[in-house]
Amino acid sequence: MAKEFKDRASFMFTGLIHSIGRVRWQDKGLAIAAPELTCSLSLGDSVAVDGVCLTVKDLFKDGFFADTSEETLNRTTLARKAETGSYVNLEPALRLSDRLAGHLVSGHVDGLGEVISVQKVSHSWRLEIQWKNSQFGRYICEKGSIALDGISLTIGGFSSNGSSFWIAVIPHTWEITSLKYLKVGSIVNLEADLMAKYAEALLRRNGRDGLEENSNLPAITKDWLADNGWN
Repeated sequence: MAKEFKDRASFMFTGLIHSIGRVRWQDKGLAIAAPELTCSLSLGDSVAVDGVCLTVKDLFKDGFFADTSEETLNRTTLARKAETGSYVNLEPALRLSDRLAGHLVSGHVDGLGEVISVQKVSHSWRLEIQWKNSQFGRYICEKGSIALDGISLTIGGFSSNGSSFWIAVIPHTWEITSLKYLKVGSIVNLEADLMAKYAEALLRRNGRDGLEENSNLPAITKDWLADNGWN
């Protein structure tokens, strides 16, 4: 029996993929074939399509239609995938009562990555990804989280400048997601860990150079951390 997807937070995901679909262009915009998901969707529901949060605007027998903005098409792989009818990962929005088994994923893609290595090792696959825009490398840390085409994955290691990183993919994840279709040169959607971005924003806002005018908050610096027991 299909799971009930009502009462979900319309803006949050976990990076745990429900099923694979296919995306293509139609007169109504993007058409996503999603036979395993469609029976539980309603108009206005949010679905992460390869990690991109889209809103269901209409339904057809085995899928749904969604609009996209130019910003979304420019920042993600959806346009090129729609041209070829490619496979996409699908996840309905998180229920407020659900267990968070992956990590918090917003469905807002930070940038694109390019697959530079795909290796089969003894009990898993090793993928190496390079950011197309190296500025996002600052969010990469060993054993940190990242969403790749909407999939919650753990970073195994990274280059010295953070421009590339690698992940180990277990057989279950490999089989139930579109990762198995990736090859060297494939372009993927990447979303950095939401908590890392919030932490960065807070530190910049309260930093010595960016302290807001008339703010009573202390500047969070190395000295402040040391004074408060963070050694």
